[in-house]
This record gives sequence, C-alpha cells and structure tokens, in this order.
Amino acid sequence: EGPLWFGDGRYLLFSDIPNDRMLRWSEETGQVTTFRAPSNNSNGNTCDRQGRLVTCEHGTRRVTRTEHDGRITVLLDSFDGKRLNAPNDVVVHSDGSIWFTDPGYGILVNYEGYKAPFELPRYVYRIDPGSGAATVVADDFDRPNGLCFSPDERLLYIVDTGAPGHIRVFDVADGTLSNGRVFVTMSPGGSDGIRTDTDGNLWSAAGWGGAGFDGVHCFAPDGTLIGQIHLPEACSN
Repeated sequence: EGPLWFGDGRYLLFSDIPNDRMLRWSEETGQVTTFRAPSNNSNGNTCDRQGRLVTCEHGTRRVTRTEHDGRITVLLDSFDGKRLNAPNDVVVHSDGSIWFTDPGYGILVNYEGYKAPFELPRYVYRIDPGSGAATVVADDFDRPNGLCFSPDERLLYIVDTGAPGHIRVFDVADGTLSNGRVFVTMSPGGSDGIRTDTDGNLWSAAGWGGAGFDGVHCFAPDGTLIGQIHLPEACSN
C-alpha cells in the first residue's frame, strides 16, 4: 500500500500494513530495505510541497508528517473530540492543505491495526494549512478510500470501496467540494488507490473482480476506459 516515489533519491517507499513496517526500494541497487519499523500500520503516503512525508497510520489512528530531521509531527488524530477511525489515503493540495479519507479498515479486525469501535462516521477531511483545523469535505461515502486531484486541481476524485464500488469526482473551490457525480463504476470488482497523470488521465488500482479485471485501469478525463494492465491478483495501490 501507499507507494510514494522520491525522484531526488531515486527510491520508492511503500507500506506493508499487516507486518507493521514501511519499506524502501532503491532504483540504483534494486534492493528492498526497511525504512521504518514499527510504522504504526502505515497505509497511504504522500509528500507535501516541502518534500516531507505525510502518512496515514492505522495503528495510531492519525495522520502524521515526517520532518526533514526525522521528527514526526501529528497533524490530526481526532475530530470533534473523538478519535479518527483509521486514516487510509492522503493527498496534498498546492495551497498546503491536506486531504484524506477515513473509512476505518484499520479498526475492523486485528490485522491492519487494532480492532475498536467506530467513534466517527466515514468522512473525507481537509486539514487547513494555516490553522491546522480539520473540516469534513464529504460525508456521504460508504467507504471512502483512494483520492487524487486533477493536474489543475479543479477536480478531486474519490474512490468508494463500498457497494457498489465506484469513483466519484467533485469540483474543487476555496477548500470545498461541490457537484459530486459518479466518474466510473468499478464492476465486477472495485478500486483502491488512484492518481492522475499530466494529461489528466486517471490511473486506478483494481481488484476483487478476478481474471480480466484485476490490475490497473486507465481512464480518460471523460471516464472512457483507455486500457488495462492485467495482474494475476488484486492491485491495491
């Protein structure tokens, strides 16, 4: 989960949630080494505009930022006095705001975190870059998961891994979302992690649909399926 490419260092970070560690693959050596263990069952990762690692943690039910000196800053672990469920995936806007989903997979069972009761609905949040305060930007998802901005940041795509699995798209303005509509329905399986490329095409992990579906799907900005990368198992991110 949570693959994140650091171009300056030519390495890829990714999360191994049930084994409670974050791994690092080096392009130069081809080796995989441990970056952080324990990782608090880290899931989604991204970088902010200063090149700092921002991470969703299941085990501690929080969103954190790793500073350049290695210190870890807690960005959010509660809302309205209640603990977050288990933050899942995260993106950073060019204005510095941090947007993340909180479906709670990390508290369902003792596998990707620690089983616990839900204290909050399954929201999508925005953390303000100035005040650090969080607001709910979407509250009508079954299980919000992967999310990403379009290249011009006028659109935000959000995956719902609930039933039926689909990807929704919203207009973005002044830190709020509007005009939500279904971008694509992911059938017979579902989606998880997503990203757009520089042309605005949406690349989506796909799984739980079997042969011919599992892998990576690429969609044009109008939702037309451009092509697929077929894999022998579910692709999570």
